[in-house]
This record gives sequence, C-alpha cells and structure tokens, in this order.
Amino acid sequence: MNQESDLILLVEDNENHALLIKSALLESEFKINLVHVCNGEDALDFLYCRNRFSCGDSRACYPRPKIIFLDLRLPGMDGLNVLKTIKTSEVFYDIPVVILTSSTAEPDIVRAYYLRANSYLVEPEDFALFRRQILDTVNYWLKWNITPLL
Repeated sequence: MNQESDLILLVEDNENHALLIKSALLESEFKINLVHVCNGEDALDFLYCRNRFSCGDSRACYPRPKIIFLDLRLPGMDGLNVLKTIKTSEVFYDIPVVILTSSTAEPDIVRAYYLRANSYLVEPEDFALFRRQILDTVNYWLKWNITPLL
C-alpha cells in the first residue's frame, strides 16, 4: 500500500453500499486508499494485522487507518462489538470511527455513542445526498478537524 495516501477502512457487508462509498471517495480531493472488509472479524484482523492481513512488518503492509466507516449490521461480530473493541484498545482508540448505517433506532444511536463512536450517520436513500455526506465526512476528519501530534 502507498504510505503517502490516507487509508480509510470501510466495514460494510452490503456490496451496493460499498460501491456507492467507493464512487463518492473517487471524487475526494485526497489521495485515498480504501480497504473494504465485509465483516467485523476481518475489520479487527486488518487492524491487528493477523490472519489474511498478516505479513512480516505488518504496519508497512497495512498502515493505520485515518478513518473507519463502520456499519452496525454485520454478519458474525456486529458493528457495535467492533466499535467496543476499537475504542477500548490502547492502540486504536483514537482512530475516528464513523457509524454509517440505515438504522435510526434510538437504542443503536445511544449504544454507539456510549461505546465512543465519533459520529453516527444514517445513509440517505438519495445518492447525491449520500455522496455529499461521505465527502463532507472525509473532509471533516482529514482536512478540517485538528488532532494532536502523537
């Protein structure tokens, strides 16, 4: 992977939603490497460079994501458990996790923020609005938001 790019991890089991997100990111002003996984286990394997994402110097192969877009409804380990694992990790807790879902259920929203989601976005049905939502979110986290130098 190219280290000069901003890496975004997309955890989404719906291939159509993933394609819409990929399409929107192509319009971004940023040079983005997108890693798409379809379930929670693969998301954690990617972050921890294990199983199919394992290679000698794992951070050279798979740099740390700048943003994680995370769906809630995933096969196997659901998005809330992935979020909990990320946000309780000393290594990954500071990566912005944006919940990107179709769920407007109040318990999902409350639980996501309780587990320290950085943002909760409901996927609009209108593609133009969805594209704008993705681009604005990427701009916010990669351009407008200020983070401490670590």
